[in-house]
Amino acid sequence: MQKLKNLSLLKCKRNALRLSQDELGKKCQVSRQTINAIENNKYDPTLKLAFKLADVLGTSVDHLFDHE
Repeated sequence: MQKLKNLSLLKCKRNALRLSQDELGKKCQVSRQTINAIENNKYDPTLKLAFKLADVLGTSVDHLFDHE
């Protein structure tokens, strides 16, 4: 199961780019609630979504997610 790294790297990357959850969701074609759930480890994104998030945030899936 994939888990976000401590202190939600997704949230840190999103904030560094000054994107709201809603803005990131729109860029990835998901809801704000989906982004919130991923950031809070309530939802594991699909592989397709994980790659889209990494692309939008300018990083790699390996960097964004732990593989535990």
